Amino acid sequence: VQLQASGGGLVQPGGSLRLSCAASGLTLDYFAIAWFRQAPGKEREGVLCSSSTDRSAYYSGSVKGRFTISRDNAKNMIYLQMNNLKPEDTAVYYCATSGRSTCGSSWKVSDAMHYWGKGTLVTVSS
Repeated sequence: VQLQASGGGLVQPGGSLRLSCAASGLTLDYFAIAWFRQAPGKEREGVLCSSSTDRSAYYSGSVKGRFTISRDNAKNMIYLQMNNLKPEDTAVYYCATSGRSTCGSSWKVSDAMHYWGKGTLVTVSS
């Protein structure tokens, strides 16, 4: 199983980026997928999770209203749309899954994830 996040880059405050999470050896449609981020000198934090069963989404307070998640089952991809980016959003972003179909109460917990993709760096700066 491999996950790979991509799409990061440098963006000005207020700008937008769309990150992608590609999977091999895993059909994303069957699994809850979470996005985490880790800023320099900080712990990894869960920012958003999408359940596969009912497509419900869960957000951390810091990104709610600005970030959204979507799936393209035909391409086996998941996307993280980030709008109104702020300097504090600067971090390496990772997609991950616990292997379950629902996010559950532990979706923000790094140790609950079994599969991680390589991260992609997002830098928000003027």
